[in-house]
Amino acid sequence: AQGIREAPRRLLRSIPNLELVDVPDGETCCGSAGTYNMEQPEIARELGTRKAQNILAIGAEALAAGNIGCLVQIQKLLAGSGHPLPVYHTIQVLALAYHSG
Repeated sequence: AQGIREAPRRLLRSIPNLELVDVPDGETCCGSAGTYNMEQPEIARELGTRKAQNILAIGAEALAAGNIGCLVQIQKLLAGSGHPLPVYHTIQVLALAYHSG
């Protein structure tokens, strides 16, 4: 939503042994923007469920995103569907790579 897309992707692509895969329809909101998930919980759940299904469809082993609201929403929905995945903020992925290399 902020239009910052390529800079974090460049950083993530620079990490050895990390495969960055785009999620189909990844630009669509997960339903957790600001207070939207509290004001419109049913719609937020529908949007988040669709995004979670798209994440599972690509066979992701983990998820990285730059928005904490999205991370919390997706983590909750994936766990609730019986398919928990590790979720990381972009900065966490960079920190893990820095400390392991």
